[in-house]
Amino acid sequence: MTDTADTAERDLVLTRLIAASPAALYRCWTEPELMKQWFTPAPWTTIHAETDVRPGGASLVVMRGPDGTEFPNRGVYLEVVPNARLVFTDAYVSAWEPSQKPFMTVILTFEPEDGGTRYTARARHWTATDREAHEGMGFHEGWGKAADQLAALAATL
Repeated sequence: MTDTADTAERDLVLTRLIAASPAALYRCWTEPELMKQWFTPAPWTTIHAETDVRPGGASLVVMRGPDGTEFPNRGVYLEVVPNARLVFTDAYVSAWEPSQKPFMTVILTFEPEDGGTRYTARARHWTATDREAHEGMGFHEGWGKAADQLAALAATL
């Protein structure tokens, strides 16, 4: 059984009402060519994306910083509910091969609301220290900018 108080101290959450369908948002999170258009907050870019969208399927997203440094992010999907929910983690790099340092599990929900979608992105960290580090890296600003870019792209689909 999960202790909600313990979970809350390890979570960072972004929620937005987006003027696009759940299906459009889901596509933006699962189709590599769409991901490359919005995933990282400008001036960062997403230069590569691979998705095997199924429980146990691997993903790879490579981000590039303004100075040219590349940051590969590997993960595995844990739960996939088309157009409604995606759960993935960096605890694994492929199949069930553990990563060197698990950092977080991401829980995305796409809920129809007022002709659009209530989009919630929850980053659940392994420890409160990891959550604090992620917050210090600019979670709210970075994920907020990325959500703006996601909303703009999803509105065109």
